[in-house]
Amino acid sequence: MPGYEVTESRLRCVLPFEAAPAEVRLLRRAAVQQLSRWGMPVVADEAELLVAELATNVVKHVGEGTSATLILERRAECLRLEVHDKSSVIPVIREAGCGDECGRGLHLLAAMAVAWGTVVTAAGKAVWCEIPLNGGRSCRRIERAVEALENYEGAARGLGQHGRGREVSLVESAVELIADLLHWTSARGHDPDDILDRAQMHYEAESEAA
Repeated sequence: MPGYEVTESRLRCVLPFEAAPAEVRLLRRAAVQQLSRWGMPVVADEAELLVAELATNVVKHVGEGTSATLILERRAECLRLEVHDKSSVIPVIREAGCGDECGRGLHLLAAMAVAWGTVVTAAGKAVWCEIPLNGGRSCRRIERAVEALENYEGAARGLGQHGRGREVSLVESAVELIADLLHWTSARGHDPDDILDRAQMHYEAESEAA
């Protein structure tokens, strides 16, 4: 049964699960329901996607049928997601172009979370991430952006980096990708400034509505 506690204004929920595709779907639903009870619907979509990626990594890399635990915890202005499993093998972000075994979920985790990492525990390890409660970002758009940047960078662009280095690499690639799109726009007779203005207006309208 899920555990629930409130300590010094900190909300915490413990959700044990079995590493299996059907259980991952139930876990996603349980996480969204818990966030709704806590009054955090703005991050529900983003958290649901990250929970799915974290739990799926257990299925793929630890083994289907193994036991694991998801912990949801509010920390100040962030929501922390932790998945504990019984394997001591630390996941590593590898280069793009080698399929799911490279840890696509970790690429997504690094791009969406304000912080993430792994911790060795007495029973195995924990993979955690934190997302802002006031972000209001569209996780589906972020997921598409990550896929586009990974494809753009290619296998030799330093995708094996971690932490801050990984973020810097993605930012540089985003700038280059935008520049290439502006060249593409200009070559077809459109005004690059007009495209940028329209994109900015679209982004601001969605941010205000979130």
